[in-house]
Amino acid sequence: MATDRAVLLLFAVLLLAGAATSARGFYLPGVAPADFRRKDALAVKVSQLSSTKTQLPYSYYSLPFCRPGAIVDSAENLGELLRGDRIENTPYVFEMREPRLCQIVCKTAFTQEGAKDVKEKIDDDYRINMILDNLPLVVPITRMDKDAPTVYQHGVHVGIKGQYSGSKEEKHFIHNHLTFLVKYHRDAETDFARIVAFEVKPFSVKHEYDGDWKGNATRLKTCDPHSRQLVLDSDSPQEVEANKDIVFSYDVNFEESDIKWSSRWDSYLLMTDDQIHWFSIVNSLMIVLFLSGMVAMIMLRTLYRDITKYNQLDVEEDAQEETGWKLVHGDVFRPPANAELLCVYVGTGVQFFGMLLVTLLFAILGLLSPSNRGGLMTAMLLSWVFMGLLAGYSSARLYKVFKGSEWKKVTLKTATMFPGIVFAIFFVLNALIWSERSSGAVPFTTMTALVLLWFGISVPLVFVGSYHGVRKHPATEDPVRTNKIPRPIPAQPWYMHPAVLVPIGGVLPFGAVFIELFFILTSIWLHQFYYIFGFLFLVFVILVLTCAEITVVLCYFQLCGEDYRWWWRSYLTAGSSAVYLFLYAGFYFFTKLDITRAVSGALYFGYMLIASYAFFVLTGTVGFCACFWFTRLIYSSVKID
Repeated sequence: MATDRAVLLLFAVLLLAGAATSARGFYLPGVAPADFRRKDALAVKVSQLSSTKTQLPYSYYSLPFCRPGAIVDSAENLGELLRGDRIENTPYVFEMREPRLCQIVCKTAFTQEGAKDVKEKIDDDYRINMILDNLPLVVPITRMDKDAPTVYQHGVHVGIKGQYSGSKEEKHFIHNHLTFLVKYHRDAETDFARIVAFEVKPFSVKHEYDGDWKGNATRLKTCDPHSRQLVLDSDSPQEVEANKDIVFSYDVNFEESDIKWSSRWDSYLLMTDDQIHWFSIVNSLMIVLFLSGMVAMIMLRTLYRDITKYNQLDVEEDAQEETGWKLVHGDVFRPPANAELLCVYVGTGVQFFGMLLVTLLFAILGLLSPSNRGGLMTAMLLSWVFMGLLAGYSSARLYKVFKGSEWKKVTLKTATMFPGIVFAIFFVLNALIWSERSSGAVPFTTMTALVLLWFGISVPLVFVGSYHGVRKHPATEDPVRTNKIPRPIPAQPWYMHPAVLVPIGGVLPFGAVFIELFFILTSIWLHQFYYIFGFLFLVFVILVLTCAEITVVLCYFQLCGEDYRWWWRSYLTAGSSAVYLFLYAGFYFFTKLDITRAVSGALYFGYMLIASYAFFVLTGTVGFCACFWFTRLIYSSVKID
């Protein structure tokens, strides 16, 4: 007992240390607002250029845009670096509640190579992502239905493609004039204001001016507030051409709003399809209720009719059906082939389960709001590292059930196998991103930090957990003795073959989550916010129940057929849902995404392969643990002659 308390205490200390380490990246929404007086300077920043067509982010200044006197990088957390964010300052000058019209940013001329890069970014639908007071820049899009809420597009397009009137030749036009709108909520007593929205309308304007160029003091003919000549349309657009001057300009207006600071993210996170989510929940619950009924029926038959009235069965046919699973009592706990590998995957699955549970709880509590960019990924990485303690403990306990002696070897595999495979795939994908000169490539220093987290914290924690798992007494004993000579397994009907049952077992867990999976994929690959963690937590619970119940049902049928090789079968039955996830990812790629580059396609399927592998480990472990509990329960409740 003292050892157990020591393990729990160590785990709690490590979690608190992790929370302290990442405290700078977390805050509860509504706790840390910024108050601004009139004429206070506002810092407008850029994070990246992003595209749903290529999935390759680039630094804002990788294009020949106007630059400030000195480019200053903002401090980024681990999650932001992995997402490809490179937050930098801009030459845009904002002062709180001080409108500015027709402000010149700079005049520049693209080189041949620069013009080519801009045209390529326009072809690939790249958007500029800016930030003001931790709010992302959005373009409001009004729907045809006036009663429908406004839709917000994240980021502003670099430019558009179009044709001059009377011409069929397609040209590239750059958005060189941005009309910003900053909404604020003002405190009537203190006159302090808080920013609650950051919107923009982009225009392409071929600016003209008289006389010599005088820098920012030049008076434009196409945008002059003194003559009430403002940019309201793109009737005379600015074409992207090499060695031709382009004037970049902007307006900024301020508008008082009734939206409070604590509610400023509501419009960004507006969920217009909540009925679909509820349909997904109800659909999944129907699956769970169906499986729960089957499990209840099995438990009643085995534990009530068979266990308590085993010798009172009247019908010989019923006796044969009911006693099939009992006949293999001397072999059901025989260690499987590749028992070490099974221990490794179960330990990894427990680690992954703990990581998801902790991350979802943090998200539900509001600690991972979208305003904390990269916070979700950072939290997942830290949770994974600290859950190494549980991985080592669970793999060692299972290995002890198999009466193995090389626990250090199993522990090392637990600490390195899954992360090693994922890291290898990630390294290859990162090399592909580097070849495209994208800012999404993880820097060497960040890669080094990931390796240090792995070998400096996670691996030692796995060994600590494994050590305590091996030392814990008493060892878990099997409820029945195992025969020295394996019992022959009778020939099985075709529908009981693993090639049939295993794929069937994965259908229902996948069916319970595939609707929510659509929204998750849309959030990741179409660059939309996902903040319905309440729904996600319900789906996660339903997934766990579905995996456990379908595995128990199929395991019972298998034992009734006098086939006692349930160890790996239980893991693969629930884990096969990962195959359906990967197939659905392929379907989503060809029907919902507009990716044409080979590198972008490789990135998509590479990352979805990692996600499917993780899903296999998670669902397989849930199914195995459910079967492990079920078999021990029924065989410990029966008196074996």
